[in-house]
Amino acid sequence: MTYENLVKELSYVNHSRENRAKYAQMVIENQKLIPVLLKILFEVDSKISCRAAWVLEFVTKKNPSIILPYIDVFTSKMGDVYLDSAVRPIAKICEYLIEYYLDKKIKPLKQRLKPVHLERIIAVNFDYLIGDHKIAPKAYAMQSLYWLGFQFTWIHPELKIILERDYHTGSSGYKARARKILNQIKLSTHEFLI
Repeated sequence: MTYENLVKELSYVNHSRENRAKYAQMVIENQKLIPVLLKILFEVDSKISCRAAWVLEFVTKKNPSIILPYIDVFTSKMGDVYLDSAVRPIAKICEYLIEYYLDKKIKPLKQRLKPVHLERIIAVNFDYLIGDHKIAPKAYAMQSLYWLGFQFTWIHPELKIILERDYHTGSSGYKARARKILNQIKLSTHEFLI
């Protein structure tokens, strides 16, 4: 499928889960589409890039190893994405990647996600957390950073400072997720001290 054909196909993608799952399956069945999908995704001024992000989110959820050959491209350019409806799936993809990375049963992620990729994910997630973004990317960023805080010990103290600082001005959704993460940090710190 050519770039133009994929752009046309992506124009049919909508918010329904079934629709996004259908197009994600199309990409999973033809993995040669991943570099083309990434090219469209990182055309950040285009509205169609959001649809590419939605599809990539579903692809990553179903089969995270598909993105691994392109992890360097993904992590080096994900911070360029700025449209709200593309930022949310990028944050969710990061959350999936970290979740799978920490899963001992999924070895390819452990081998392919290098320190440089993790550092980029950490940086973009802190940007989502402190930047002017909606609650969803902030919530996904909180979770990713919480998990990464077990490998990078400096993260939990920084995350705690930001969550406590922004708690009073955050939305009810932000407060709920921040409260959950702060409690988890407190419990994990307490368990570590025992």
